[in-house]
Amino acid sequence: MKLFVDNNLPPDLARGLHALFGGAHQVTCHRDKYGLACIADEEWMQSLGDKGDWVVLSGDLNIARKRPSRALFLRLKLVGFFPRAAVMELPLALKAARVLEVWETMDRIARDVRPGLFELQRRGQKFAQL
Repeated sequence: MKLFVDNNLPPDLARGLHALFGGAHQVTCHRDKYGLACIADEEWMQSLGDKGDWVVLSGDLNIARKRPSRALFLRLKLVGFFPRAAVMELPLALKAARVLEVWETMDRIARDVRPGLFELQRRGQKFAQL
């Protein structure tokens, strides 16, 4: 899986996942891929969509819920996982633990569903579609 972690989540989350998975999965964060420059969501979505097969982990539910970002996200055939507020409020270690707990399910969904918007819940292995 190629996972992009956006600016609404800590870069250390992406870096830790990258270190853990090594070459098995490509994990990068917004800052490492695009630098400190603040670019619009539409720009990084287009960039990922052009490269294909990217999965997004984002703390910005507006991407999934509001137009035109939702329409663009789906048109570019991206798959997105959006943590609920209860997950976003967790300390970094618990947030990482939650992502690791559902990693296999995220990977399976990313392989089988294009495009898709899913909500990462605090418990369980099921993802609600947004």
